[in-house]
This record gives sequence, C-alpha cells and structure tokens, in this order.
Amino acid sequence: MELTLSALKSFNLANDVQVVYDGEECLEYLHRQGRFANIRPGNPAVVLLDLNMPKIGGLEVLNEIRNDPNLRFIPVVVMTSSVEERGRLVSYELGTNAFVIKPIDVSEFVRAIREIGNFWAIVNEPPPDSART
Repeated sequence: MELTLSALKSFNLANDVQVVYDGEECLEYLHRQGRFANIRPGNPAVVLLDLNMPKIGGLEVLNEIRNDPNLRFIPVVVMTSSVEERGRLVSYELGTNAFVIKPIDVSEFVRAIREIGNFWAIVNEPPPDSART
C-alpha cells in the first residue's frame, strides 16, 4: 500500500487518493456509508483493487461494483501477486477493466503503478457525468 502511494505521489498522481484496507471498507467508501457517509458526491476515477483483501475479497467487491447501477461505470484495475489464471479469468468475467500482476521488483512495481496512474488519470476519458453519480 505504502509503495503504491509513494509511486503515485512521485508522479503527482496522488492528489485525491482514498486508501481503504479491506473489502468491507472499500464498499462502505463506494456506498458512502459508515465513516465515509459525508464524503463528496461522485465516484472515483479508478479503483485499484487487490484480489486478496481481508474481510471481503476483491472478486466479491468487483462483483458488487459491477452489479450496482451507481457504481458499474467505475474503472476497476485488479491487482494481485498471484499468477493463477483462475483469478484473471473470473476478474474479466466479472467486468474488470484491467488485470495486473504486481511485479516483485520494486522499480518495476513503481513503473507499473506510474503507467496505471497515467492512463486512468490522464489518458482515459471517463463516462459522461450523466452515466456516473
């Protein structure tokens, strides 16, 4: 988590990054519940989703996002350290926008985060506001 934030900050891509530590917190944030009840309206530009989160796993969170009309247009990048094909297959079946195997090498990891951040924050055109909340 800290390395990801550091990589985003080093490329000025961490202006409005919200960090959650498990799948339950992720869904509370996206639904503006609990301690996130008063966050500003609107969906995030992208969700970087770890498959192996505690409490509620990444695939369950992805499924919830894709089945909620208010969240379904949020781009989701699934990240994992596992090379298991099943996780990749199920992620795409559930509608992930991208699947990234986290590089083990720190410099490669930083490069991957930079490229993900650049694409989703700068290059990608999000859906029109009328499709998002």
